[in-house]
Amino acid sequence: MASTSDFFPGMAIKMDGNIWTVVEFQHVNPGNWRAFVRAKLKNIKSGKVVEIRFRAGEAVDQVRVENKEYQFLYSDPSGYVFMDQETYDQITVDEKLMGEAAKFLKEGEVVQMLTNASDVLSVEVPITVVLKVIETPPGIRGDTATGAQKPAKVETGATVNVPLFINEGDLLKIDTRTGYYLERVKNN
Repeated sequence: MASTSDFFPGMAIKMDGNIWTVVEFQHVNPGNWRAFVRAKLKNIKSGKVVEIRFRAGEAVDQVRVENKEYQFLYSDPSGYVFMDQETYDQITVDEKLMGEAAKFLKEGEVVQMLTNASDVLSVEVPITVVLKVIETPPGIRGDTATGAQKPAKVETGATVNVPLFINEGDLLKIDTRTGYYLERVKNN
C-alpha cells in the first residue's frame, strides 16, 4: 500500500477494479480547510482520463507494472504470439486487447507491452509501419484531379485506401492509429 503523498507521474494504482496511471497530480492546502491531492488518472485499458480528488495521505493500492519490448512472431486462432526480447519467453495476447492496429503487424515487428506480473495490460503498436502493396487495381489515367483513391491490399492482409498512382510492389508508410496511407517509401 502507498499513500497519495507517494504519487509520481507514471505510477500505477488499482482503483474500482481497474488499473490507472497517474498522469499528473497536485497537493493542495487551501488555508483553513483540509489538504487534498488533485490527480489526473488514465485508465490503462480504455485510455480514458479522469480527474479525482484524494484526501491528503489517503491509502492507495499501488500496482507494479513493467513496460518491455516484445517481438511479434505470428497469429493463430488463440491470439497473437509475441516473444520477450531479453528472455525469449513467448506470450499469447488476445485479439480483443490488440485492437484495430493489429492488422498492420508483420512478423518481426517490435511492440511495447505493459504487463502486470503475467497479465498483459496493453500493447502499443508502432505509430507508423512500412508495408508492401501486394494487390491493387490499376489507376485510371487522367482521373487524378479529383484526389481519387483506390483500395490496396498490403502484405499483412489489411486493405488501405491509396492514391491512384500507387502500384503493386510499392512500399507504403501507414498510420496504425487511423489506418490511413501517409506516403510512398522509396525502395532501397
